[in-house]
Amino acid sequence: MFSSVRYAHAVSSPALARRLGLADAVVIGLGAMIGAGVFAAFVPAAQAAGTGLLVGLGIAALVAFGNATSTAQLAAVHPTSGGVYAYGRAELGPWWGFIAGWGFVIGKTASCAAMALTFAAYVAPAGWERPVAAGAALALGAVNLFGITRTAQVARILVTIVLLVLGVTAVAGFASPPAQTAATASGWFGQGWFVSGPLGILQAAGLLFFAFAGYARIATLGEEVRDPARTIPRAIVLAFCGALVVYAVIGVAALRVLGPDGLAAASAPLVDVVRAAGWDAAAPIVRVGAAAASLGALLALIAGIGRTSFAMAREGDLPRLLAAVDPRWHVPRNAEIAVVAVVVAVVLLGDVRGAIGFSSFGVLTYYLVANIAAFRQRGGARRYPRILQVLGGAGCVALVVTLPWPSVPVGIAVLVVGLGYRMLRLRRRAA
Repeated sequence: MFSSVRYAHAVSSPALARRLGLADAVVIGLGAMIGAGVFAAFVPAAQAAGTGLLVGLGIAALVAFGNATSTAQLAAVHPTSGGVYAYGRAELGPWWGFIAGWGFVIGKTASCAAMALTFAAYVAPAGWERPVAAGAALALGAVNLFGITRTAQVARILVTIVLLVLGVTAVAGFASPPAQTAATASGWFGQGWFVSGPLGILQAAGLLFFAFAGYARIATLGEEVRDPARTIPRAIVLAFCGALVVYAVIGVAALRVLGPDGLAAASAPLVDVVRAAGWDAAAPIVRVGAAAASLGALLALIAGIGRTSFAMAREGDLPRLLAAVDPRWHVPRNAEIAVVAVVVAVVLLGDVRGAIGFSSFGVLTYYLVANIAAFRQRGGARRYPRILQVLGGAGCVALVVTLPWPSVPVGIAVLVVGLGYRMLRLRRRAA
């Protein structure tokens, strides 16, 4: 349990201002969950699962719901920045918290670079993708520096654009006659398991799970939400349910128009949906929506990584310089600047082709700690049955198996580097 001593320490250290309401928190979560994933995740998922795509979506949603409820239960008791980093420290001990925080910061930094480059792929002239991606990261980092309410305002604009575009896509998909190659609904849910096999279904679930994982961004903002014990759990569940509806509707529409084979072969799946439906004029609008979705995900990622880095620095697990709070805007200024600087460096110099798998390893580690911590909670802290934490934890372990093989050893190596770094800091502090 989060002791009064620890809570007093958290609030006596540099603190952030509670300025977000329920609607703000839900919008930030939706921006993270219906980001670029809805425009891209269905293609590799269809390649893996074929007609079993919606079975994979259902499994992903089930595992994500277990993780979401664990996060919500923990957030209600620990109203501070850092998400599962703070929860793991409080419920399981400092090393568990560090594992979660390190996995989140490193993995999601790679995701930031991928989202920035996804945006640039839709709007930048050929050859200018990296500079445009770097400019997008710098611009959104600047937005975050002017306060969490500015972040929420920009997120609201981007989410509105994305939902309108997805609405157009769904109407086009359901208004047109189904493709001759499209499977029936019974095939999607029934025969898909036997055609694709369990491994293909689980691979699709693994890919689609990470489209849901944005609810963690709500938890990382725990120190900036009003009435957090009530607001954060509600925001997590509402954002998750909203994202699930969006993914289910778009998934069915895409399968209806393109069929599993057409969806698996698509380069820009939602653009292909509106074109196949005869709505060619809507194709540029869908591209605008994809760009806006990428920016929404990037905005939420930068905010979440900054808050987690801030929380880790406040506890001494990262350099104390990152724990500075801007006196006017009440944001973790140095942490935000550091995150953006690293993202820009990765975008300009790095190879982010393996970012999804590497990020996935870090996120699964993060949520595994969340499920273990929530399982340990007792008494009045419990909100959900323990079977959901078992489901979430087992799902995390199972989905790791489906990751591309380089992702797991690289992820383990980075985790070991982080643990070694913390050990050296502790030895230096004790000397």
